[in-house]
Amino acid sequence: MTEFINPAASANPSGPAGDRPVRPSRRAKRSGLSTSVKVVSALGAGAALALAAPLAASAHVSVSPSSTAAGSSSILTFSVGHGCEGSPTTKLTIDIPEDILSVTPVINPGWDIEKVTVDLEVPATDSHGEAVTQRTGQVVYTAKTPLSEGFRDSVAMQVTLPEGEAGDTLVFPALQTCEVGETDWANLPEAGSTEEPEDPAPIVTLTAAEAEGDGHGGGHGGTAETVSDDHGDEDAAAATSTSTDDVLARVLGLSGLVVGVVGVVIAIVATRRRPESR
Repeated sequence: MTEFINPAASANPSGPAGDRPVRPSRRAKRSGLSTSVKVVSALGAGAALALAAPLAASAHVSVSPSSTAAGSSSILTFSVGHGCEGSPTTKLTIDIPEDILSVTPVINPGWDIEKVTVDLEVPATDSHGEAVTQRTGQVVYTAKTPLSEGFRDSVAMQVTLPEGEAGDTLVFPALQTCEVGETDWANLPEAGSTEEPEDPAPIVTLTAAEAEGDGHGGGHGGTAETVSDDHGDEDAAAATSTSTDDVLARVLGLSGLVVGVVGVVIAIVATRRRPESR
């Protein structure tokens, strides 16, 4: 069963040398200039790589939770940083872990939203003690206007995180569909490996449950409008988290660029100090 949510460069004179002072060879100068250009090119390429590396790391479909405490209510913000090898993004299908029973998508005016409901093999009890026989298995976001390469956007949903131990993980496989091709962000790191796999799945790692009385933020099972009104702080926190990731990537990139520029200046100064050929 599906549920659709509709949101609103002078030349020198030449001649006999005689008693004229010998002028520096222009060829020597050109040679020095050529060396400088090569150094600049090499350092520039290095700076570009330094800038690109952190930006590439932030280009995955990633998730930023407003809360990671077991059993808490959390706004999950999923960010899309690029298309499929340059092709604009048209749809994002996010699979919901079986342990999550309550899902409320947050209205986004740029996307149509569809909740796909599935039956539970074994009935469960929600946070209010009520029996549950169905859950949201997927949330599908379809772009009203394809998200072009070079632009970033995000979609969000409110969920009730399951009870669990600190360190438990929740995997949200995400299928990114584009005008041409698709990318399935569903791969997990190999056991014992610290290397990130190709096309990694978005993952939320649980932390210890909140102390009694902190509350879950309320509003479970409410409408998207209620989520927007009652959880503004959580939305802001999620947006801040995503913004922080982007700022960090840019700071690291700019740092690499600055190192490259300093190297260029040092190379030019060193070249100009070399004795000129006579």
